[in-house]
Amino acid sequence: MRVRHAPVANAAGLVAGYALDRLFGDPRRWHPVAGFGRAAGALEQRIYRPDRTAGAAFTALAVGVPVLLGAAATVATRRRPVARAALVAAGTWTVLGGRTLRHEAHVMGRALRDGDLPAARQRLGHLCGRDPSTLDEPELARATVESVAENTSDAVVAPLLWGAVAGLPGLLGYRAANTLDAMVGHRSPRYARFGTPAARLDDLLNLVPARLTGLLTVAVAPVAHGDRERAWRVWRRDRNDHPSPNAGQCEAAMAGALGVRLGGRNVYFGRSEVRPFLGDGPRPEARHLPRAARISGAVGLAALAVAAVYPLTAGRLVAAAGRRTLRAVVPARTRRAALRPARSGDAPGGSRWGLPRPGVRDRAEPAALPRGAAATGRRR
Repeated sequence: MRVRHAPVANAAGLVAGYALDRLFGDPRRWHPVAGFGRAAGALEQRIYRPDRTAGAAFTALAVGVPVLLGAAATVATRRRPVARAALVAAGTWTVLGGRTLRHEAHVMGRALRDGDLPAARQRLGHLCGRDPSTLDEPELARATVESVAENTSDAVVAPLLWGAVAGLPGLLGYRAANTLDAMVGHRSPRYARFGTPAARLDDLLNLVPARLTGLLTVAVAPVAHGDRERAWRVWRRDRNDHPSPNAGQCEAAMAGALGVRLGGRNVYFGRSEVRPFLGDGPRPEARHLPRAARISGAVGLAALAVAAVYPLTAGRLVAAAGRRTLRAVVPARTRRAALRPARSGDAPGGSRWGLPRPGVRDRAEPAALPRGAAATGRRR
């Protein structure tokens, strides 16, 4: 694949994968992420110890393998732009969850509008890990809005950005890290230390996507009849009050865009947390859930535009800078010679890999390089 084709193939794959998720959502059966979760669970059973060293080894293995698989697939398709685009599209569709997220928000909204609290409580488990047994309508609506806000970053914006920056390895590696955080990154007696490396890696990978999600939420607030100025004000004021370094960025912007107040006491199975309030308005209601879903969809489209443009603009500049740095550090002739194995017809005095030994002239060099080519290291 020529260098200029790789960014086009990557961008085309991201757009196609996003379109597949928008049209079809998550596969109902044989979802690769579910398969990864089962494999990670089996690995955890083998190497679990209640310390961070074991957790770091678990995280490195569980994230490293998908990254290596993605890198191998990328190398295998370096001369096949159509195959590269198809692989990126399949990977993007696999790791995105935007349609499913919006669907769950609409289902929760209908259940709450119909007054069916048992159905809404049962459905909440599809979005978050809170204990819904005692939650009323406003608390169920709040949990849904907060989950939609945070998962817009985790399930849409972050995968697109990492796919734009690192292609298929970025897509698979990010989804692996985010899945591990959901599995072991919570504060429970079993995972208090073992899950710390996975949680920290997920925090690191989401630093930029979460902040971009907040900014995009502010920008698209009018699509759900939100106030952009209020969203900007609440986001700037409250985004750092959340205990998570990333969730507050998304939730504060969503609270301002919808004109509601998020935060408060969250009850999980066996523990509870009290979080600062985000926003100034009333508690969320069922009518706010379709608006939150609409904002999430608009943020996803905006993030897709950013991700598709990056490989064709800033991504090319970064890649060109990397190639120039490599050429400056390793001369071109040395790179070629180091990769060329010695042949039986090599000139006397040559090293095992075809490199001239110090102080010994390579007699084959004048015949191999026409006049003028030796100055640049390139053959005419």
